[in-house]
Amino acid sequence: MTQRYRIVVLAVLILAYTFNFLDRQILGILAGSIKKDLGLTDSQLGLMGGLAFALFYTGLGVPIAALADRWSRTWIMTGALTLWSGFTAACGFAGGFWQLFLCRMGVGVGEAGGVAPAYSLISDYFPKEQRARALAAYSFGIPIGSALGILFGGLIAATIDWRAAFIVVGLAGVALAPIFRLVVKEPPREVAAASVPATGGIRKLLAKPSFWLISLGAAASSVCGYGVAFWLPSFFERSLGMGLVDRSLFLGSMTLVGGVLGVWAGGVLGDRLGRARPAAYLLVPAVAFLLALPCFVLAVQAKSLVLAFVLFLIPTGLNLVWLGPVITAVQHLVAPSHRSTASACFLFVNNLIGLGLGTWYFGAVSDALTPIYGTEALRYAIYSGLGFYVVSASLFVLAARGLKHDWVP
Repeated sequence: MTQRYRIVVLAVLILAYTFNFLDRQILGILAGSIKKDLGLTDSQLGLMGGLAFALFYTGLGVPIAALADRWSRTWIMTGALTLWSGFTAACGFAGGFWQLFLCRMGVGVGEAGGVAPAYSLISDYFPKEQRARALAAYSFGIPIGSALGILFGGLIAATIDWRAAFIVVGLAGVALAPIFRLVVKEPPREVAAASVPATGGIRKLLAKPSFWLISLGAAASSVCGYGVAFWLPSFFERSLGMGLVDRSLFLGSMTLVGGVLGVWAGGVLGDRLGRARPAAYLLVPAVAFLLALPCFVLAVQAKSLVLAFVLFLIPTGLNLVWLGPVITAVQHLVAPSHRSTASACFLFVNNLIGLGLGTWYFGAVSDALTPIYGTEALRYAIYSGLGFYVVSASLFVLAARGLKHDWVP
């Protein structure tokens, strides 16, 4: 296959991942409107943003990835894109907490088949010396999708209402699905997947200490990363008095610029440093998280919007440096025939803890502190969660020490 076709495929995969995170993160910018319309608490919003999505997203991810190691990854991703986009549109018709909760669970069911197969596809399309950058480029879908979810969600909600925002972005994803299937072809696998039992590959992976240290380290960072990303729109509304349109433009541009720079920097550093020393794939994100912590503390204290933009821009980027290097490290813990399954096992731990706990944690702490701090409770909830970065950095450093032993060339 030509390098040009590889780039086209990567671009379409990025577009699909953009819709993945657009549909996943749009709830954050719409949280204030939904809370008022449906009479919800911060804890309920946190459950919808995290646990409702994470339950099936994590639970179905491993069996779907095992299927992807033996069947067409492109067909699985096409069906997944159609399903999660359809449930996103259905969110616009929810009349209460439980209806919206169930629709978000449906989004999680669909997205369970959207990421791990893509990691495997990219690893088969690109040679190993380009994988960290290719996986980092694929991860552009996270900041782009999050930014567009904030921007389009906020603007559509301000112009029409929050229900229309869900419906419009959901139907756009459904329209993308057939285009995805036409463009992305199933590449040859490096090793015939059917020759190695899936259960044997999973057992070998789970027996490696570095897998658990990497997964738990990523999960600890995701508690803070997902949690802060979900609640920042509400923080800017309550503590800085920003309107819906202003919040959408402010946070959307901040997420896009900071996120893209952070993801790409992680991929470049991972390829350059990890080539000679695999431990660098984990030491790079460990340093990034330790630098992000004080930046977030200063950013939350900022009173000026200009200063807040600059201070939030830096940790927004540092928060996503880990994606390319860490995902590359996970891909090299197993043989090529088990990459989808390995990615799904990693995502299971990362998202069940990080996504499932993160948004709920900040919402629950905010509810608990509201009698003391009033509208400023969310500010102190964010402070309390930044310690997860220290936990994450520590686990990555420990994993780096044993990564060479578990590495599969």
